[in-house]
Amino acid sequence: MADESTGRRAVGVAASAAGRLGRAGSRALTTALGGRERTRVILLLAAVLALASADTATVGASAIQLRHDLGINNTDVGLLVTVTSLIAAAASLPFGVLADRVTRTRVLGGTIVLWGAAMIWSATAPTFGQLLIARLFLGAVTAAAGPIVASLVGDWFAASERGRIYSYVLSGEFIGAAIGFSVTGGIATLSWRAAFVILALPAFVLAWLIFKLPEPARGGTSPLLSGGVERPPVTDPADDDGEQTTDAQRIARDRGLEPDPQLVLTQDPRQMGLLAATRYVLSIKTNVAIILASAGGYYFLSGVQTFGVEFVTKQYGIAQALSTLVLLVIGAAGVLGVLAGGALGDFLLHRGYLNGRILVSAIAATVAVILFVPAVFTRSPLTALPYISLAAFALSAQNPPIDAARLDIVHPLLWGRAEAIRTFLRTLAQAFAPLLFGAVSDYVFGGGRFGLQWTFAIMLLPLAASAYFLFRALRTYPRDVATASASARAGTGLAGEPA
Repeated sequence: MADESTGRRAVGVAASAAGRLGRAGSRALTTALGGRERTRVILLLAAVLALASADTATVGASAIQLRHDLGINNTDVGLLVTVTSLIAAAASLPFGVLADRVTRTRVLGGTIVLWGAAMIWSATAPTFGQLLIARLFLGAVTAAAGPIVASLVGDWFAASERGRIYSYVLSGEFIGAAIGFSVTGGIATLSWRAAFVILALPAFVLAWLIFKLPEPARGGTSPLLSGGVERPPVTDPADDDGEQTTDAQRIARDRGLEPDPQLVLTQDPRQMGLLAATRYVLSIKTNVAIILASAGGYYFLSGVQTFGVEFVTKQYGIAQALSTLVLLVIGAAGVLGVLAGGALGDFLLHRGYLNGRILVSAIAATVAVILFVPAVFTRSPLTALPYISLAAFALSAQNPPIDAARLDIVHPLLWGRAEAIRTFLRTLAQAFAPLLFGAVSDYVFGGGRFGLQWTFAIMLLPLAASAYFLFRALRTYPRDVATASASARAGTGLAGEPA
């Protein structure tokens, strides 16, 4: 009896200590993110991206089980991810229009409910054909995430901190991938159907929480509170109308940079149709460079998410359960890279270096390519792990700075459509990655470990191209920032009725 009493007391003490540790961690996180309301918004936006990433990673982690259960090959597994991405690319365009014109939190919450339904549908599909149809529907509803999350970040948070905020939000992609590889991937070793069902359940809770979020004012004119003090928009003292000016735009004005007169908007962006908005957004040279760079990075990442577990298992000769632990370590490095990239880009910008965000992304992309080469060709897991982890750190570090930078080169009332166009073009490249990874592995290099190894090596070329485009953007970014600033001052108001 005494032993039982002692055991109960020990359990009680441990539970109490865990509770205090959890509360302390929650308070620290809330303080770091700038208050309870900001923390809630950041965590929910990160959770939206985590859900989409976890789904993609779960397909990759379930590749072996899917092949055995449905009688398919690597190309078919890649096709499952490809069709989802292709439909998502097409659907992102109408969602981009909605993001600029309707209550975004309601649309996002409603689509997440449909995400959960589509995941359950996937779990019940008896054949590969029916699973493919379920994935088509899933791709259509997940398309809402890109344009709506980008538009909400721009309107909820001050321009001076968007790189850091994006780093928090984009960390959800890596956390979601880690969950897909480890938790639902582990469940998939027993049943891939159960993995999809378990992944669907949090979607309904997330949708309910998104529905409860307030809709922010358009144009980033009312940033969320930080530590109880509102962060006002940074404005040019010469302005009488108090229009919002980002740090990058303020630096461009202080240096007297001239805008491109052909791209200065003189009409209200809300009056532009999708085709006109597309032509305008794609006429911004830096935006095109960012789209191409983003496509290269996400193309490679999509292939890793789909075939990463199988590559690690075959290349380094370890069990699937252990390979998921290796990918968890890599995912943790990716999260750290996301946090570091956004913070460093903001730091350089605050120090007056206008190209700071673009430069961080360009260097990070270059380092990622260099580090992936030895990781792909070594056979030792202990040798490969440091290279892969540092490469993942660098690969993820490039995204928050360029995501924040593109908001500085586009009029705020075009953010939703601009992100939809970027998502459409980026996702087209990303969509073909799993299919091409699988096809090249099977039909060019003969499959197996050798096929995957050389496939991963060849697919580093698009990643190298992303670094090239980012270095080119260093020349065009300053003028495009000045042009966006001039457009915001040319009578196209950020709020209220068109000027």
